[in-house]
Amino acid sequence: MALELKSSAFISNGNIPKKFTCEGDDVSPDLRWSGAPANTTSFALICDDPDAPMGTWVHWVVYNIKPVSRIEEDSIPGKQCMNNFRRESYGGPCPPSGTHRYFFKIYALDTELNLPGSATKGALEQAMQGHILDKAELM
Repeated sequence: MALELKSSAFISNGNIPKKFTCEGDDVSPDLRWSGAPANTTSFALICDDPDAPMGTWVHWVVYNIKPVSRIEEDSIPGKQCMNNFRRESYGGPCPPSGTHRYFFKIYALDTELNLPGSATKGALEQAMQGHILDKAELM
């Protein structure tokens, strides 16, 4: 069974409700997944926007998420990395213009990771190399 990622807040290829954006409460949506490999030790999550005018904009990076199958709305499920808003937290969609795509990517890992404080998406991606058991995304 392949890893699959969903949210009750929005559907795949749908719009993210205002509540989860900078125009609303700017809280993280709930996410749930199924099909994780049995030997999953932790999960990592990356949310980014490849349509930002200055290149991919990182909205949320979390790692060492316990081997569960859900992240509750407006929660901190693990250790957070620095995003492009220059904070270690969720930063919801806030496009300067037009319609953007937002990718939530979950990674099943065979280990917990040890990253320095204020780590970035790049540092997480490098640390995950060789440890990804499966991954899924929701746009």
